[in-house]
Amino acid sequence: MKNKFFPNLASPITINGVTFKNRILGAPMSNPELDPDCHMRKEEIAFHENRARGGMASVAIGLGIVDPDGRTHTKEVKLYDVMSLPSLKEVTNAIHRHNCRAVMELAHGGKYAGARSHGDPHIPTVYGPNDEINPEGLAVTRMTEEDIYRIAGLFGEAAALCKKAGFDMVLIHGGHGWLLAQFMSPLMNRRTDRWGGSLENRMRFPLLVIEKVREAVGPRFPIEFRMSGAELVKGGYGLDEGVEMAKMIDGKVDIIHVSAGVHEDPAAFVVTHPSMFIEHGCNVYLAAEIKKHVKTPVATLGGLNDPAMMEEIVASGKADIVELARQSICDPYFPEKAFSGHADDITRCCRCFTCFYNYLTNRTFCCAFNPVVGHELESFSAPPATTPKKVVVVGGGPGGMEAAIVAAQRGHSVTLYEKSGRLGGQLCSEQYIPFKQDMYNFVKVLEGRLQKAGVDVRLNTALTPEQAEALGADVLIVAVGAQPIVPPIPGIDGKNVVGLEALHQPEPALGQKVVILGGGLVGTECAIYLDGLGKDVTVLEMKDDWAADAYFMHRNAMKIYIDGSRIQIRTRTTAKAITEQGVLCAGPDGEVLVEADTILLAAGMKPDRAAVDAFYNTAPRVFQVGDCIQTGRVVDAVGMGYSIALDI
Repeated sequence: MKNKFFPNLASPITINGVTFKNRILGAPMSNPELDPDCHMRKEEIAFHENRARGGMASVAIGLGIVDPDGRTHTKEVKLYDVMSLPSLKEVTNAIHRHNCRAVMELAHGGKYAGARSHGDPHIPTVYGPNDEINPEGLAVTRMTEEDIYRIAGLFGEAAALCKKAGFDMVLIHGGHGWLLAQFMSPLMNRRTDRWGGSLENRMRFPLLVIEKVREAVGPRFPIEFRMSGAELVKGGYGLDEGVEMAKMIDGKVDIIHVSAGVHEDPAAFVVTHPSMFIEHGCNVYLAAEIKKHVKTPVATLGGLNDPAMMEEIVASGKADIVELARQSICDPYFPEKAFSGHADDITRCCRCFTCFYNYLTNRTFCCAFNPVVGHELESFSAPPATTPKKVVVVGGGPGGMEAAIVAAQRGHSVTLYEKSGRLGGQLCSEQYIPFKQDMYNFVKVLEGRLQKAGVDVRLNTALTPEQAEALGADVLIVAVGAQPIVPPIPGIDGKNVVGLEALHQPEPALGQKVVILGGGLVGTECAIYLDGLGKDVTVLEMKDDWAADAYFMHRNAMKIYIDGSRIQIRTRTTAKAITEQGVLCAGPDGEVLVEADTILLAAGMKPDRAAVDAFYNTAPRVFQVGDCIQTGRVVDAVGMGYSIALDI
């Protein structure tokens, strides 16, 4: 029987004798942090199990390394160590509990390797197609023919270990600039022997690896091969050659997984891992073209978060399979919600890079919208309240909304008061910004969950501390947000000065020449938005650099956009006065007048501590959530709201 909502996306597919229950596969994802022996911990297993629980047909564990010399960081599973077997069996069992297939990615970092694992005394040799120095300053050793055959054999041995551990498929990583991709690339492979030069020679090593993996797992075991349909860098291969590569592996593997780009090029990175400035499904065209030329099922991915788009991809034959990575973090229950007719409750990944940043810097997983991420082992759902209480939430931003929802889901009686006529707090600024639609959609999702949970929402109600105390609540949650910082600049109260609320409409009432006071994350994103509307935008920032508070991946994406735009950014520049003509500034070039029709104030936010403290002692238990404590990000407010609701 076909699913009535998404019949093609929900239809099973059989790959070399293994049936996948639908067309949504979980793309490979690495692990937050392994144990000292680089084996999977209970926390990692719980993270991947939660991805399986939500209805995906498979979950892929990322970066299983086949060779101790192939490690790039400490979050990679040792597939060359038989002692990894117990934890691998544990993760396959966890995934299988949810009628989900388990997949392991086989990888080797090649010239980008060289990391030691948690005190491992082994000093790695960095291998690659050529003798060179890698970006870390390490010497890369040109692989001999003996090395090539040895490492190909290690891929096979790793695949055999995965099969023994209970995995249903292995995925060979041949994309994104990893070892196999280094050989496939005309840019990175400068060899003149039979392992380099022509396409046939450059593909010889990947084909050898496929051969060794097939020998190890047998003919009736699925093999997926991940490749970049195009490298997207100068001197790299394009789609035409990507098609020829796919034709050469056609029939030798069971899924051709078409991604794009190389990790090491900043401009390609934000397409390989699409930023919010890149269109959804940006890499589908690569898979669609390759599919025209091969018989092997083709998988696609790249910023996909809409089940309707995925349905069209499969129905139209652009690809046979779609794969999700960040979206499966943001909402692991994406498939279940889509197939049950609750697509409006899907939390869509906004591609903010919160997960990436924390993974790379803090060795943790988290999500701006999903507070369960990183805490799966602690709780998969909010436990029922032992004693139902009367809970009042003051403020309808994302933190207050999340606290109200979780508290109500646990059985408390919850009333939420919001002084304005709409919920969402600072996220209301995103409603009309094209690249922030997924972030604003989060507000709509939370509104639906408030209603479903039975929260009594009172809009246009500015609750005073006296009124709050009179309500007789058991618990009061203060989530009143923050106020804009208004710098003491002469003329700041002029008619040509507006705040971010000016963006809360489809066509902002701004002049042609706009000066933005403040070049942090918010100010820079506003500049990009206004540039898209055709405005002449200048950003004034006091610090040495702009968007210093942005995640570095997101800042890189913004830089790529700004470099191709008309936006002017003046750093180390202080506004001295605002006139009818514009802003008088002091900067590296002395005092200058930057002409402007409109000045947009984006100098930051600050908590109104006096207003917050006034609620102290208005209930037996009073909590504070989000920006009213310290201005931060959505991830901070949502996570705090979730945690507090679990404590009451």
